[in-house]
Amino acid sequence: MLNHPAPNKEPARVVQELAEYENVAEHVKLTQKDLEQNGFTNNPFFHVIIAEVPEQHRTKEGQRKIGFALYFYSYSSFVGRAIYMEDLYVMPEFRGKGVGKALMSKVAQLGLAAGCHQLDFTVLNRNKPSMDFYFSQGCFDVTATIGYHCMRCKGEALKQLAQL
Repeated sequence: MLNHPAPNKEPARVVQELAEYENVAEHVKLTQKDLEQNGFTNNPFFHVIIAEVPEQHRTKEGQRKIGFALYFYSYSSFVGRAIYMEDLYVMPEFRGKGVGKALMSKVAQLGLAAGCHQLDFTVLNRNKPSMDFYFSQGCFDVTATIGYHCMRCKGEALKQLAQL
């Protein structure tokens, strides 16, 4: 079952699991309060879809929320409306069972319903299983085909850049 959740402790748990899976747990600075203030308001910065299993299929730890897709709407100066999927995560024991496909499909459906012309996302170059999955869904590597690179400015560099 896919749903748009109310705020609770689950989003922070699954974000931490994703960071551990990607070997970047030390970079997580986000708090549960940040998630609630930024995603569960009248004007959210992001949206999330949670994959949830019935009670009888919960994990050994008792979890029913087994994956998520975090997304937001963006804009391309070339094609117009777009949707950006920041994260797609499924707990390891539920991978290969169509959960990731269902989450990504829902994001695509929402994008099309909103008039979006493309779905953008990034994937770690060392995450071959995910890359293979995305290629199997008809996605392509923008860096390899067009040459775009994802750039970032943060922390002190962002503050310095913001100074006039």
